[in-house]
Amino acid sequence: MDKFEVTNAQYRKFVQDTGHREPKYWDNLEKHPILGGKSCSEPNQPVVGVTWYDATAYAKWAGKRLPYEKEWEFAARGGLVGKRYSWGNDKSLARDYANYYETGGKDKWDGQSAPVGSFKPNGYGLYDMTANVYEWCQDWYDTDRLGFTVKVVRGQSWGGWDIHVTKSGSFRADNLDLLYQCGFRCVSGSD
Repeated sequence: MDKFEVTNAQYRKFVQDTGHREPKYWDNLEKHPILGGKSCSEPNQPVVGVTWYDATAYAKWAGKRLPYEKEWEFAARGGLVGKRYSWGNDKSLARDYANYYETGGKDKWDGQSAPVGSFKPNGYGLYDMTANVYEWCQDWYDTDRLGFTVKVVRGQSWGGWDIHVTKSGSFRADNLDLLYQCGFRCVSGSD
C-alpha cells in the first residue's frame, strides 16, 4: 500500500499524460463549499473531487489498483490488534496522528486537508490513515434502496468530529460523487 494518499502533483502528471479530466475543485475555488479562498490544488495536498472511476483510472495508469476494504482496514491498524485507534487506545494522542475537525497538537489545518505526511505514521509507516481525507476502496458497498450501486469509502476526513477518528469507519458513496473530502491511495499489484 502506498505510504501517502495520491497528491495533486501526482494526479496532475496523470492528467497531463492521459488527457483525463481535472478534479472538480482545481483552480475553481468558487465551487468549493468549505474552503472558500483556500487552494484545493496545492501540489502536496491529497487530490480530492475525483470519482471512484477517476481514482481507478489513475491507479491503472500507475500500474496499481485501489485497496480492498479488508486490505485498507488491515493497513490502517498499523500492526496493532484490539486497539481503538491506529496508535493505541489513548485518544489524547489523536492530534499527532490525524487531521480532523478543528485544531490542536500537530493539526493546524482547520477546515481543510493537510499536506500528505504532516502527521505521524502508523506502525506500518503509512501516513494519514486515520484522518485527512476519506479514501475510495475497490469494493462495492451494496445497492442502495433507490437502486444505485455504491462503493466503499474508508477513513475519516478533515471535516470529521473527533469521536469518529477510529480505523473502523466505513461508509458508502456513489461512484460518480465528486466529494470535496474524498481522495484515495493505491496498492501495488493486480486484483
